[in-house]
Amino acid sequence: MKNVLLLKAGDAAHSVRLTVGDYESWFVESLAPGGCRFDILHVHQGARLPPSAEGYDAVMMTGSPLSVTQPEPWMEQAAEFMMNAGEHGVPVLGVCFGHQLLAYAHGARVVRNHQGREIGTVEVRLSEAGREDPLFDGVPERFAIQATHEDIVEHPPEGATVLAGNANTAVQALAFGPRIRGVQFHPEVQPEAMRALILARAEKLEVEAIARGHGPGERVPRLLAGIAPSPAGRRILQNFVEQFT
Repeated sequence: MKNVLLLKAGDAAHSVRLTVGDYESWFVESLAPGGCRFDILHVHQGARLPPSAEGYDAVMMTGSPLSVTQPEPWMEQAAEFMMNAGEHGVPVLGVCFGHQLLAYAHGARVVRNHQGREIGTVEVRLSEAGREDPLFDGVPERFAIQATHEDIVEHPPEGATVLAGNANTAVQALAFGPRIRGVQFHPEVQPEAMRALILARAEKLEVEAIARGHGPGERVPRLLAGIAPSPAGRRILQNFVEQFT
């Protein structure tokens, strides 16, 4: 049994929580059947971090509707905790917001994506380094995955290696040394959760689409129709637990 400390960095919209659960439940559903036990800390609500990650096999951080472009004290504290965990040999995985926070802690800039929000089932391509990284063992060079984010890591920080990217977001995955990884996409999100996320943001997505010159009523149906299975997501999470801990 692997003991995982999951740092919860935000809350899903109410409609999402009612239909498919909240962010932490998606990690639990993906990994608990394989032998993971989770302690969940709501760090965005001020939950106190332990002095260290000693006693845990891994630390993970969820996504969030909040933004690293507007740092808050709890973000700085969580970043320091994850950095310290990695330096002491505890594997760390940051997802979406968690990925951005790790990059920020390593000196990168996190910015709004000038290409606009990426949401839905997207294709991501592994770099040469990504094809060799154990996080992506058994994952094809090009794979479908769920994504939803407005912010991006502008450039990889010094010393980090880009493992994956796509046309919208060049830095989709990073290796920060031997035991710390970040992924911009959402390996924990399954198609039904992506559908709920799109529907919860339908009005905002419509406004964004019209502002970018798209016809009214086009974007949300197109996104919903494009949702596809993403088996690579669960494989990536399992790889992290099995090969890094």
